[in-house]
Amino acid sequence: MDSNSSDIVHEFLPLFRIYKDGRVERLMGTETIPPSTDPHTGVQSKDIIVSTENNLSARLFLPKLRSPHQRLPLLIYIHGGAFSVASPFSPIYHRYLTSLVNEANVIAVSVQYRRAPEHPLPTAYDDTWEAIKWAASHVKGNGPEPWLNDHVDFQRVFLAGDSAGANIAHNSAMKVGVDGLDAVRIHGLVLVHPFFMNNEPDKLIEFIFPSSSGCNDPRMNPVSAGAELAQLGCSKVLVFVAGKDWLKDRGCSYYEALKKSGWSGTAQVVETEGEDHAFHLFNPACEKAKDLMKHVASFLNQE
Repeated sequence: MDSNSSDIVHEFLPLFRIYKDGRVERLMGTETIPPSTDPHTGVQSKDIIVSTENNLSARLFLPKLRSPHQRLPLLIYIHGGAFSVASPFSPIYHRYLTSLVNEANVIAVSVQYRRAPEHPLPTAYDDTWEAIKWAASHVKGNGPEPWLNDHVDFQRVFLAGDSAGANIAHNSAMKVGVDGLDAVRIHGLVLVHPFFMNNEPDKLIEFIFPSSSGCNDPRMNPVSAGAELAQLGCSKVLVFVAGKDWLKDRGCSYYEALKKSGWSGTAQVVETEGEDHAFHLFNPACEKAKDLMKHVASFLNQE
């Protein structure tokens, strides 16, 4: 073996390192836990394969049902992690989705997109779109997954994500607006502390998204899309920002740009003062995290 094979050729702390032999070492978000039935809430979870070709999977969450024929909203959730770390199987996301599904009484599909740097962007966008189409294929009740066939109200489908996942959720809603999604209606979009660029270069994004046009790429900087934001394919948007988050201003700018674009829906921005990026995931028991979850749950249950 080449004595230099363990040399680090790229490093993006605290996310990952790439070694000379091509090996990728993730420095966070590597722990996983299996699906389960939560003993406190009765929320069930299971893992499914969306595409064997692309090794695309998801974790599904089903709340405790009041009747065998109950129909509930569907939440398609995209996890954060700088497009490169964490997964639906990470303890932090499994626990969050279990709690949210219980609080909001919704069914959730938590998408495991292929991650950078092994799979540079736009792979995460493409994988998420494939997962959304997979979920939509159940609209007539004859898809491969019984939970979706039997219990989803496909007139109340929501997209949501945090950080990089919020970026992917926004771009997915844009694609719905441009391309459509069969008979499925995307009712709303929830963006929690969204990762968007402004006019400042970002070395990580330059590395993991080499085909991007840079700071003015509307996938990374939606504000640069201007009037094209009017094509957003949902009827309402809820944006959360955190007072100490370096991304706060970008989330607020997105909200303002969306309102000015001519988009026909309704938008709201909610700031959590005194908190940092993704605080609700790292400290879910705090009162502000509980308030954020209640706000999301209320949004998912509005007609």
